[in-house]
Amino acid sequence: YQEGMLFLFDKEDRQSFWMKNTFVPLDIIWINKDKRVVFIKKNAQPCLQDLCPSISPDRKARYVLELNSGVSEAIGLRVADKVTISLFPQPHKNN
Repeated sequence: YQEGMLFLFDKEDRQSFWMKNTFVPLDIIWINKDKRVVFIKKNAQPCLQDLCPSISPDRKARYVLELNSGVSEAIGLRVADKVTISLFPQPHKNN
C-alpha cells in the first residue's frame, strides 16, 4: 500500500511535468486511460531555480502519479503494468 499525489486530466494527452519548487526527489509515473503505466521517471530531482527543465514523455497519459523517490522500484512497478487507482483508500489497519 502506497500513497502519492495523483493528477487527473480531462483527456489523454502528452503531459509534461517539472520539479520547480519541489523539495524532495520523486518518482513520476504516467498512466494511460486504460490504467497502464506508459512511462516512469525515477528519482526526478528538485529544481529550486527559476528555469527548470520539463519531463515530457512521448506517450499520452490520462493520469500522472507522483511518489517518493525509490517507491516505484521498491514495489516493482514497470512500464505496461496495470494499476488500480483508489481515490478514497481504505483506512490503515494496525496489526
